[in-house]
Formats: sequence, structure tokens, C-alpha cells
Amino acid sequence: MTLEDQLYDFVYAYDAAFERAASPAGLSGAQACLLVQLRRGSRTMGQLAVELSCDASNVSQLVGRLEGRGLVVREPDPDDRRTRRVSITKEGVAVTRDVEARFDLPAVGVARLSDEERRQLSSLLAKAFGPARVDDIDRQAG
Repeated sequence: MTLEDQLYDFVYAYDAAFERAASPAGLSGAQACLLVQLRRGSRTMGQLAVELSCDASNVSQLVGRLEGRGLVVREPDPDDRRTRRVSITKEGVAVTRDVEARFDLPAVGVARLSDEERRQLSSLLAKAFGPARVDDIDRQAG
């Protein structure tokens, strides 16, 4: 098995585990991911689209469903009244905490590693996929 195959298998396992963690809360993985982003602070719809690497219309649908459940709110941006900011509600925070508590794939995997192996893995991931590297990969693909 190649390294690329292993990375693909990891990404697939990660996504599947996140979907399983989100499902009992009645959320899709994408909805849960959006809530996780909002726990870091409110965002505009455009910022969410960039951060989630998806189309603005997709973000609008996700936010609409979450808003319907009272997990997020849309409000005018105080700096630009033409723009809407999305914020997570207290109920949204509680639901997100439940999803994150059920999402144990990273903790289970990392627990199998020694302290030195964890440091090595962290260093290698930062080198291969840190923010500057992701931008480089995007430029190469485009």
C-alpha cells in the first residue's frame, strides 16, 4: 500500500467517523463541521464558504437548516449592513459539544503512539499540510 493510499484511507475513515458522530444529533457531517467553525467565532457566509471549501449556495442551505433548528442565527454585519454574519447559539454549542465528544477517531489513533511518535507525526503533518503547504498544493492543482 502506498503512502497516498494510506492518506486516502485516513481521510475516508476520518470523514466516516465524523458523520457517525454527527448522525445521533440529526446532523450531517457538513452541518456539524459548520458548527465547529462557528464555535471559533461568528463568520460571514462568504467566509464560511471559503473555510469549508464549498459554494456559497451550499453554505446558505446548511445555515438555513441549522437556523431552522435554532442552532445558528443570521444577523446583519455591524461593519457592513449588506453582509450577514452567522453565529452559533447556546443550543448549537451544546449540540456541537455532543458531536465532538462522540468523535473519538483522532484520540483513539493518537493514543496508540508514544510521545515521541506523536511529536514526529505532528511535525510531519505540519511540514506536509500546514497552511502554507495547503496554499502551495491549491496553486499546483489550479
